[in-house]
Amino acid sequence: MEFLVTGILSITWKQIIMYLIGLALIYLAIKKEYEPALLLPIGFGSILVNLPDSGALNQYIAGIGETNGIIEWLFSVGIEASEALPILLFIGIGAMIDFGPLLSRPILFLFGAAAQFGIFAALLFAVILGFDLNNAASIAIIGAADGPTSILVSQILHSDYIGAIAVAAYSYMALVPIIQPFAIRLVTTKKERCIRMAYNPGQVSKGVRIAFPIVSTFIVGLIAPSSIALVGFLMFGNLLRECGVLNTLSETAQNILSNLITLLLGITISFSMQADSFVRTDTLLIMAIGLFAFVFDTIGGVLFAKILNLFLHQKINPMIGGAGISAFPMSSRVVQKMALKEDPGNVLIMQAAGANVSGQIASVIAGGLIIQLVSLYH
Repeated sequence: MEFLVTGILSITWKQIIMYLIGLALIYLAIKKEYEPALLLPIGFGSILVNLPDSGALNQYIAGIGETNGIIEWLFSVGIEASEALPILLFIGIGAMIDFGPLLSRPILFLFGAAAQFGIFAALLFAVILGFDLNNAASIAIIGAADGPTSILVSQILHSDYIGAIAVAAYSYMALVPIIQPFAIRLVTTKKERCIRMAYNPGQVSKGVRIAFPIVSTFIVGLIAPSSIALVGFLMFGNLLRECGVLNTLSETAQNILSNLITLLLGITISFSMQADSFVRTDTLLIMAIGLFAFVFDTIGGVLFAKILNLFLHQKINPMIGGAGISAFPMSSRVVQKMALKEDPGNVLIMQAAGANVSGQIASVIAGGLIIQLVSLYH
């Protein structure tokens, strides 16, 4: 009983806030089903690491001394020392992605690139607000709508805000069905949202599907070497899917590997959510800048589609541009749902999916470019 009373009395108001944040994330994961595989372990982990003298962080054992707790050990091995967890997750992501809709309509590559505008706008915004370049670049990558990329970039650049960045990135990914419709409606008219697009896909041979991840790895490796770990593992996962001789490994990557890494990544990142380093004014600024980046990524993709329409005879539904972010497949589903709401019978899912997977590639390239730009500055 004495230990219980002592523990309760040592709880600080900042730790109480972290308990509430943890419970809120758990609520969103279970009740709202917003990214439960990530928000649930992050939420529970934020409670674990903020308990007084938490053994999940470190422990003192008589005769042995202080040893790392399980969460601190996972963080030091899986993220701090090697960035292994977020990189390995991309094997599973690559194995899940079908690049067919993108390869059949190569123009959709442009939407993935255009929808990264918010990252660079947010970088400038963060610098103006007083963040140093490493932290500003790490915060800006939240706009990639790609949690593993956000974690990797912030770790490589030694950001002081890894926990806040991870929570912001995954929270906004989970809130795609709420944020994106608002951003898309902000810059489109009902007439534009009702544009119908014929889907006449070209034939994508097995050879092209196999060559694509290999050729992409070469090209990206030459253009943006800093992103090759992310792109390479993404494309390796896709090669497992498309080669046709490793179906068991492909299914393992899609299910067992991705689920296990996601689970470990979620609870490990909670190491950076200790109350003293998380409950700060800067955290609120990071959440605001991340939202700014996310919204302007969507708007950038939509406006790019509208610009293309000035020169095209067969118009593009500009909502397709909004699907160019990396939140796959949620963003393409949001666009399809909006299309059906505006005009029942308007099917855009394949075009939106193509733009969405191009955003997956573009986001990791953008992450590599951000790292290169920062390194050149230094």
